[in-house]
Amino acid sequence: MKKVLVSGGAGYIGSVLVRLLLKSGYKVRVIDNLRFGGEAIVDLLNDDNFEFIKGDTRNDADLEEAVKGIDYIAHLAAIVGDPACAQEPDLARATNLDASKRMYEIANKHGVKKFIFASTCSNYGKMKEADAFVNEESELSPVSLYAETKVAVETFLLNQDRKNVCKPTNLRFSTVYGLSPRIRFDLTVNEFAKDLAMGKELVIFGEQFWRPYCHVIDLARGVLSIIEADENKVAFEVFNVGDTTENYQKQMIIAEIQKQLPGVKIKYVQKNEDPRDYRVNFDKISNKLGYKITKKVPEGIAQILKIVHEGFLNNPDDGKYKNI
Repeated sequence: MKKVLVSGGAGYIGSVLVRLLLKSGYKVRVIDNLRFGGEAIVDLLNDDNFEFIKGDTRNDADLEEAVKGIDYIAHLAAIVGDPACAQEPDLARATNLDASKRMYEIANKHGVKKFIFASTCSNYGKMKEADAFVNEESELSPVSLYAETKVAVETFLLNQDRKNVCKPTNLRFSTVYGLSPRIRFDLTVNEFAKDLAMGKELVIFGEQFWRPYCHVIDLARGVLSIIEADENKVAFEVFNVGDTTENYQKQMIIAEIQKQLPGVKIKYVQKNEDPRDYRVNFDKISNKLGYKITKKVPEGIAQILKIVHEGFLNNPDDGKYKNI
């Protein structure tokens, strides 16, 4: 059995990915500092193919321990999102940039075959042409510290020696949504659906800006597709992860919620401060790897409405469901 290290494996995407890998026949080791607790993976301690290391990716000793005996790495550990990075910029740089570089170097030293880096479509920043789509060849224009750190790591990885044993792949994730063992409600689709399901008035800023969206299960499947792909197809490559039909403006997401929850209260406020605005093309991962999504935004909305309406969570507004 091949062994995969998932950094940040107790997180929103990581806890889904770990289960997918175990189900797919891999041994899985997680390194996570449990900043948000370990409830999302505590049940996996019963699985003989699962191993957990409480550690910090900023610590070389922890990285050395985590990387030994590993075939592939899915590097998800990060301070995630613009607000979280803005709140703790030094920690964000140390975790997202410095620790990511160091993890790759240690992985290469230990003979890890693939290093899959979780990047973001936020790297595109703002489209130059309002009616166009960006792709992997488009200019990157990060407008936040979060995206700046991701672009810097992407550049570092792509500039490594092609002869290195450890072959990097950069995955630019769409904006994520959907159910996870570590649910988050500070994500657009999840937050909008949760607030409206609870009867709140939703105040929407920048409703005209575009983003691509992808269910957390399908982002995890994107990582698995790189692990299982022929090395020659993915080494030193960049892939957007998502589906071209799943680009939405905020007002379009609201319209999808209204189809399932009529009569909700919406207030639009004109605001142009957020300069991120990008529609993304995902043909490359589809054509090269045969990757297809399995869920779309309306299904994610239905999931959130169900867990709120049926009382799956005692308090959906609890701060533990947010990254800050």
